[in-house]
Amino acid sequence: MSGTHHDLEEHGHEGVKPSAEAGRHAARIRAIEALLVEKGILAEEDVRRQIEYMEARSPANGARLVARAWVDPGFKALLLSDTKAAALELGIDASGPVEFVTVKNTPEVHNLIVCTLCSCYPRAILGRPPDWYKSFNYRSRAVNEPRAVVREFGLEIPEDIEVVVHDSSADVRYLVLPMRPPGTEGMGEEKLAGLVTRDCLIGVSVPGFEGVRDSAVG
Repeated sequence: MSGTHHDLEEHGHEGVKPSAEAGRHAARIRAIEALLVEKGILAEEDVRRQIEYMEARSPANGARLVARAWVDPGFKALLLSDTKAAALELGIDASGPVEFVTVKNTPEVHNLIVCTLCSCYPRAILGRPPDWYKSFNYRSRAVNEPRAVVREFGLEIPEDIEVVVHDSSADVRYLVLPMRPPGTEGMGEEKLAGLVTRDCLIGVSVPGFEGVRDSAVG
């Protein structure tokens, strides 16, 4: 198993272009949908609402949670104690049987999220996981060599900072609350949210860090 940044980069771009097989699957899904609507099992309005719900789930939701936590200590406490309740307060639907746990970065601790068994991810809040998160390379190495993994994203964690890895499961999903960057005291929530990327919420980056993230994994 190779552990190079090139491996993560390749997997990050894998599957971006739809294949002929993917096109056939999409056509089959559309045909099944049309049949279910025709037989009255589904209504077109139900399908539309479900699509809108799925599309509304994106890392922007997590960025909003973080930005609010940065400016509102009470909300921060709620986010850390009851992530679902905090999400609901911002109109984000994270209901369901899966528990969500927010872990806080500090000057002493940096958190990293992985799912070693498959690709468990807080989809109800963040939407689809990036391809590299599902790769065997990331899943197998994040627990054993987390510093090396984040280094391949361009982020160097000082040795005096503990790296804590959280293994997601079918029952629990994790979200990272990164530290607020210095010099942002005068920024409003919307601008603060713009500093928070999907990778910050997983732990392979931090707000305000450019690194090689965008060119590496998309």
